[in-house]
Amino acid sequence: MSEKDEFTMDETMPHQASAPSFKGTGITMKKPFINEYGVLIGDSFYDSKQSPLNQWSDDVDPSIMAGDQWVHPTNDIGWNTPENRELLESKKKPDGFPFTHPDKDAGYGQD
Repeated sequence: MSEKDEFTMDETMPHQASAPSFKGTGITMKKPFINEYGVLIGDSFYDSKQSPLNQWSDDVDPSIMAGDQWVHPTNDIGWNTPENRELLESKKKPDGFPFTHPDKDAGYGQD
């Protein structure tokens, strides 16, 4: 199994229900990374010991978790929103039909 296969399956995120596929979009799935706070981002466990989520109290300012260093470019729940799914779909090339013609509708009257 290649290194890429450890965190993706057929260019998608199989651990997320209804995860979108990046296949055919030109977007390459990225590996998890450790941000400047020592927290692993993009592993889908959200359980780094250094994470503010594991040390939450009334004294923790939620803004500490704001910014790009907390968001994984391809393994983020935000890809499941209708707007981002539409963005991915718009990047995919159409499959086409086996009998298409540039100037004729071969399926006219067939439905």
